[in-house]
Amino acid sequence: MTTQTPPSAPSGTPKVAFVGAGSVVFTQGLLADLLAFPELRGAHIALHDIDAERLATAHGAARYIADRLAPSGNVRITAHAERRAALAGADFVINIVQVGMREATRTDFEVPARYGLRQTIGDTLGIGGIFRALRTFPLLKSLGEDIAEVCPDAWLLNYTNPMAMNVQYLTRATGLTRVVGLCHSVYWTVHDLAELLGVPHEEVTYRAAGVNHQAWVLRLEHRGTDLYPRLDALIESDPELRRRVRVDMYRRLGYYPTETSEHSSEYVPWYLHHTDEIERLRLPVGAYLDIVDENIAAYEHTRDALAQGEPLTVEGTMEYAPQIIHSITTGTPRTVYGNVPNHGLIDNLPAGGTVEVPCLVDALGVQPTRVGALPAQCAALNRSYLSMNDLVVRAALEDDPRSIRQAAMADPATAAALPVERIWDLCDDMVRAHGDLLQPSLRATLGH
Repeated sequence: MTTQTPPSAPSGTPKVAFVGAGSVVFTQGLLADLLAFPELRGAHIALHDIDAERLATAHGAARYIADRLAPSGNVRITAHAERRAALAGADFVINIVQVGMREATRTDFEVPARYGLRQTIGDTLGIGGIFRALRTFPLLKSLGEDIAEVCPDAWLLNYTNPMAMNVQYLTRATGLTRVVGLCHSVYWTVHDLAELLGVPHEEVTYRAAGVNHQAWVLRLEHRGTDLYPRLDALIESDPELRRRVRVDMYRRLGYYPTETSEHSSEYVPWYLHHTDEIERLRLPVGAYLDIVDENIAAYEHTRDALAQGEPLTVEGTMEYAPQIIHSITTGTPRTVYGNVPNHGLIDNLPAGGTVEVPCLVDALGVQPTRVGALPAQCAALNRSYLSMNDLVVRAALEDDPRSIRQAAMADPATAAALPVERIWDLCDDMVRAHGDLLQPSLRATLGH
């Protein structure tokens, strides 16, 4: 990503547009984080969603949170069915859209399952990640075009998965440069390791880098002392800890991965294809479908509570987007982890692929940190991940349906589970199932 100095940093009253605000629970958490900063309690929050009921619920929840955290009434909250109205004059755009919602997610699991393909989360790599990306790209292109026209100096903060593919597509298809993908996996990995090791999280220093959901904790220290030997001893003494994919990967690769075992199992060929490994490592196949149902239940609870005048829970989530907005607005320097194009940041990963690295944020914007070379074994896995991403992005940019099949062939978990003809058949069935959600050039079925 090329950083640019904006004409002037936003004042203490920035306009923040939420695209996909109907993801109400996530919107609530981000707003609680945002309004926890006194300097941002005069912000204009513009909410957009294409679902009228969800937009109304998000508006009501946002008003409730503002009344609790900024009772002086300086926060301006508006709701917009039309996206460009929400974006007009925005300083920051937060993208949390999920194209196709629950029905498309079920398709991502149920069709591959008929082929014997196991997935746990299905939102980053694999067949689920490929088709989640392909149905999201048209939205990203039109969103980027709108931003270029109505708020060209805005920072686009993307939370929508598959993160790495979406950021790569956004920057290549739209030409936007103020784009950063945000994920909480690095923060919560270190937080949970600190808790596991019995040290205060605020006293832990760390450095991580790699790709989203498959970055690596390169350094982990407490007051200057390496915590990895302490982690090794704990793992050695506790056989139940060893029954987790990320711990298994750490023991074999030497660096702890920054995503859950459920996620991590899908990015490599060693686990989900083997029933005994699923049992040994306690992998919940299809887990994301339960998460989707829980999210819908949480949304319905918020909707009903607002309708009945009942209180809502107002809790911060430690997400990066509000921290970035605060730093750019006030000039307060801080470090976050961002997903950005690899322009000289990690030497042994492909140039232009989306990498996750530490980023300095201040009034000048989000400034990625050069990491150098990753450990060879970590880079080898990341390169497989980025190669598949590149083929998916290429399919959309070049209107090439063959690249979809080639991406599935290159995906480690898919290739471990299916012969090549079945991979092509599966892609044809996924294209048929997702239908109009894909750009027209990619709706072709190709057979073998």
